Amino acid sequence: MTDDRPQFAPEEISRLRAVADELTEVAARQREHWKVEITDGQVTVMMMSPSGQHGVNVLRLRRQIEQQDPGVAAFSDTDTEDPVTGLRKVPDLMVVPESEVDAVGTRVSSRVVLLAVEVVSPGNPRNDLEVKARDYPAMGVPLYLVVDPRKGAGTVYSDPSQGPDGIRYRKAVPFAFGDRIAVGPWSVDTSGLRTYE
Repeated sequence: MTDDRPQFAPEEISRLRAVADELTEVAARQREHWKVEITDGQVTVMMMSPSGQHGVNVLRLRRQIEQQDPGVAAFSDTDTEDPVTGLRKVPDLMVVPESEVDAVGTRVSSRVVLLAVEVVSPGNPRNDLEVKARDYPAMGVPLYLVVDPRKGAGTVYSDPSQGPDGIRYRKAVPFAFGDRIAVGPWSVDTSGLRTYE
């Protein structure tokens, strides 16, 4: 099996970025919250209307990680873009070294992201479970934590490396809400995570 992700010339990546930037500016002026991502040569605009459970899960994960490691900063709903592939994502939470905070502008280079976290949306689970699980390793993100409040479970993805199917996470460790899990150097208690009602 080979990597089926399309490869794009630098000019095409620049064009996609320009379109995404323009749409991001439009989205910023809207009453609702929108996020703009680039995947497989397409710019996608998604309306964000996270539930209270979604927001609480992101907040509780963020607090745990920042309390354990004063050398990192966690950002919510901030763009990350890969200078190599041109992919752009808006993780629910991303962790970067504190030393990189001053370099953060309108978006963070995915090559400095230590961890991306997604809390699965009930309306579009495929984006978090399949698309981002495929794209984050190609973007150089070493750890990906998926929290699925629909099922009270999740997965910690790690060990991104090249194989016959392209760059993929080679390790996936499932967990259930209530477990204490290792996410890279951090220990995360999932007992406070909430399922969707």
